[in-house]
Amino acid sequence: MTLIRLFLIAHIALGTAGLILGPIAMTARKHQGLHTKVGEAYHWVMLGICLSAAAMAALDWSRIWWFLPIAVGSYAFALLGYVAAKRRWTGWLRAHLTGQGGSYIAMVTALLVVNWHSLTGQLGTRSPLAWALPTVVGTVILQWVRREIAAGRRPRY
Repeated sequence: MTLIRLFLIAHIALGTAGLILGPIAMTARKHQGLHTKVGEAYHWVMLGICLSAAAMAALDWSRIWWFLPIAVGSYAFALLGYVAAKRRWTGWLRAHLTGQGGSYIAMVTALLVVNWHSLTGQLGTRSPLAWALPTVVGTVILQWVRREIAAGRRPRY
């Protein structure tokens, strides 16, 4: 088994874990306990996804160099959300939602782009819809959550 294949297996396993952990954190009560423990795990999973993508890009640069900027950008969102929740600066909740939501949107986008061919018969890397759909849907959901929080229908933490 090649080194890149080992990183791919790790990347898929971590991505699967992130796709499962995200909704658990999103739906858990927002206080110390499940939400914070799962959120902590989600952060470290996102770092692992970033590192495995970076390793694959380095090992096959001419073909998948674009994994690196996507991985770094995706992890930057997760790090923003993580640090905002830890530091709780003014406006931290918006940064937390944007960061965690943005990183989850990035994972869903990756899942859709990779599986687009099975769904449509077209290459996902060449489909603007595969790249844009998760962002459009995810942004609408994030805006709705922000409005719910502002209206007092969701906890502010």
